[in-house]
Amino acid sequence: MVDYKTLGLVNTRDMFKRAVNGGYAIPAFNFNNLEQLQAIIKASSELKSPVILQVSKGARNYANPILLRYMAQGAVEYAKSIGCAHPEIVLHLDHGDSFELCKDCVDLGFSSVMIDGSALPYEENIALTKKVVEYAHAHDVTVEGELGVLAGVEDEVASEVSHYTKPEEVIDFATRSGVDSLAISIGTSHGAYKFKPEQCTRDPKTGRLVPPPLAFDILAEIEKKLPGFPIVLHGSSSVPQEEVDIINKFGGNLPDAVGIPEEQLRQASKSAVCKINIDSDSRLAFTAGVRQTLAEHPEYFDPRKFCGAARDRMEAMYKHKIIDVLGSDNKLAE
Repeated sequence: MVDYKTLGLVNTRDMFKRAVNGGYAIPAFNFNNLEQLQAIIKASSELKSPVILQVSKGARNYANPILLRYMAQGAVEYAKSIGCAHPEIVLHLDHGDSFELCKDCVDLGFSSVMIDGSALPYEENIALTKKVVEYAHAHDVTVEGELGVLAGVEDEVASEVSHYTKPEEVIDFATRSGVDSLAISIGTSHGAYKFKPEQCTRDPKTGRLVPPPLAFDILAEIEKKLPGFPIVLHGSSSVPQEEVDIINKFGGNLPDAVGIPEEQLRQASKSAVCKINIDSDSRLAFTAGVRQTLAEHPEYFDPRKFCGAARDRMEAMYKHKIIDVLGSDNKLAE
């Protein structure tokens, strides 16, 4: 059993409370490798932002659970070394699909876990979520649950259709399950293709797809039902077209990739939405950096050359999100 506090990590409870009251959102950045972790910690530490390091089931298997523990501990020490005296870093399981997986993460030093029972019948979702909450809370680990289903594909999470969260269910679910935060479905989607072309309109000047707006009316109803309760948005990458253009220019094939407009995420950040998940944008920035560098320098074979360029692009993207979209800069407890 590894106590996350010995690794220097924190859970989400206090940072979420401050975010809800302060009208901003905590960045939840997924990572799979060293370069992503370096970029996340450098960006969040220099900007004095709390940050959530998200690890999916697939990323956990890819990176190795034991190495993840020490990478998280190293992230805390790295943050301190670059001038962030009291970093607030969460190690969070994203889309846990079983009690056993959540328990294993708690036991290995995660400070927060998500149990995603959204595809289950309502009562089964509550029962599974409650079981995870009871185990996690015994170790002061916070738990995120989910109501509603997001469309799209991300690692092992896939759905052809979305089902909006039903506001009339949220009080019952939150009360009976005991969750600390709730992921809802209001029109965000996983992956780089969040909407099909037929769901969008096209900008007559640029020819780019314009996605449909998020269902802020549902969010408002949920806020009325659960005033002050921490709400989470998954699938909230914006799919920056400059990254998509670079990927396509240098040999990629991402036609009609489209994400959530940043102005809508800014609006959500000022509500009870206190955690916004961003994964695809990081993947796109990384891929753009690698493709462009190798195309312009075919003589390179040192991974540090192209991975370093990718890391720089991700760091710039993370800083932009923290400052310009989420508003979490200079929000550490100190």
